[in-house]
Amino acid sequence: MSEARITWIGGPVLRARMTGSFSVYEAVSVGPRRLLGEVIQLKGEELVAQVYEDTTGLEPGDAVAGSGRALSVKLGPGLLGGIFDGLLRPLTGTDDFQIQAGLGSGAAGRFRFVPQANAGATLETGAILGAVAAAREQLILVPPGVAGRLEWLAAEGEYGEDEVIARLVGENGKTHEVAMRHPWPVRTPRPVRARLPASAPMITGQRILDTLFPVARGGRAALPGGFGTGKTVLQEALAKWCDADVIVYVGCGERGNEMAEVLDEFPQLEDPRTGRPLAERTVIIANTSNMPVAAREASIYTAISVAEYFRDQGLHVALMADSTSRWAEALREVSGRLGELPGEAGYPAYLSSRLAEFYERAARVTTLGGKEGSVTIIGAVSPPAGDFSEPVTLHTKRYVRCFWALDRQRAQARFYPAIHPLLSYSADADALAEWWKHSGGNPDWITQRQRVLSLLEQQAHLERMARIVGRDALPAQQQLKLLCADLVNDGFLRQSSFSKVDRYCSPGRQAAMISVLLAFMDRAEAAVQSGVAPARIAELPVVRQLQRLGEEYGEGDLRKLSQLPHQLDYEFDSLHTVAANVR
Repeated sequence: MSEARITWIGGPVLRARMTGSFSVYEAVSVGPRRLLGEVIQLKGEELVAQVYEDTTGLEPGDAVAGSGRALSVKLGPGLLGGIFDGLLRPLTGTDDFQIQAGLGSGAAGRFRFVPQANAGATLETGAILGAVAAAREQLILVPPGVAGRLEWLAAEGEYGEDEVIARLVGENGKTHEVAMRHPWPVRTPRPVRARLPASAPMITGQRILDTLFPVARGGRAALPGGFGTGKTVLQEALAKWCDADVIVYVGCGERGNEMAEVLDEFPQLEDPRTGRPLAERTVIIANTSNMPVAAREASIYTAISVAEYFRDQGLHVALMADSTSRWAEALREVSGRLGELPGEAGYPAYLSSRLAEFYERAARVTTLGGKEGSVTIIGAVSPPAGDFSEPVTLHTKRYVRCFWALDRQRAQARFYPAIHPLLSYSADADALAEWWKHSGGNPDWITQRQRVLSLLEQQAHLERMARIVGRDALPAQQQLKLLCADLVNDGFLRQSSFSKVDRYCSPGRQAAMISVLLAFMDRAEAAVQSGVAPARIAELPVVRQLQRLGEEYGEGDLRKLSQLPHQLDYEFDSLHTVAANVR
């Protein structure tokens, strides 16, 4: 084992003189408490390492011992339903609420293993060895880098995660012993057979996202917004209602009280698909702002490695990162202690490449075992003062295909989700049109989406004019545009996460709602052209229903919703009759 002696230490960064060979990104244990660290630079006979734990008490002369392997975490069936720190050490199940220093994933759990392979068979990497019977069935696969003839497989029974359950003999005669969990270097993407193009959306249940700014399954989305704009609440809503099989939620550098609320609320949430606790298909990684800053940088890589582990089982995973700005701040602090030349706003010059490494691990893939799986990343960004021109937001926009910009003014007006429709975009929309046409029940989706976005853009222009001359001074057609835009905002884009009726909206209900609103717009435009005043249209009883469309018509009211066009016909026919009599 290689060893070095500390010569200088400043916060989470240390320098040490080597007496053996080390490699970059090698995990090391530091000092008498064997604190976990990682080599980040090698200069002649000196190494530079960052320590992922509190370095209080370390002094020059303390030993730095190499491990001979990259910084790794153990991935296994015990992750699901757990709450961990940024190095995948459990935050629950201990009496003293203290995290033990050093590398590790906590004590191994015990699970009932059901074999699904036959001894003597030749198994490739990613082949199924068996399944674990738990709250959610999980597959135990041949880990990456291992293949060969299955010499022995454990019988059905209860085993610890680190107990050997299979023995394979490779082509070179080397024997591989396989347990239910295995170590994986967090900075290395797990291998796949092929990356697949976008073909279907990840349904979030939020109308403004699914209809206007959809994210593809295996895609990448950014959720930027200043303090108080609703990032955390929206991510919790996405975690609960999106159609992912597994949720990985990483609180990276968030305030301790805010993270405590998440840890308290998540285990109590009910999975709407099964009626069981949502925690059974969730992994929470918590690294608050008062935890060691270097561990904050590692937490992002830990989270994406966990997500890829479940993806390899043929599952669709959603990774919620809150927030990547705090992660970037950790990079900046460590970079400053290293004496590196700062880039824009003091961030290191490699900020862009680190963001790319993270977001590019999102994908829809064919796994090594031949299944289809995906990891969809939704990264929250916390720009100071809501300034979207700051470096983290700008670089993030380069690597994501969906940009869901949260607006402070909409949030202050209690309009949620506070996503600004003119600052947001989705580059996945065109690729998802076929899904909406054949599977989403809305063949006109792309046309309707463009029409709504165009109306909202016209609203912004007309409201500037109305502030100068007054809304009543505008031509009738422009007054109608403002009326229709208000209906779209109130009846379609507004959606409360706390409403029992409207907190989730299925694609079928979204299609029916937008079709009704556009049908109203068509009839209203025809009425105005025939001489009906927009004020008369605003007084129609159906307008009140359209303003509360999400609350009035739930998932079980699609039949009633489909009858609204008939009501529109009746009320507009009556309006035309009254107008003709007046003339």
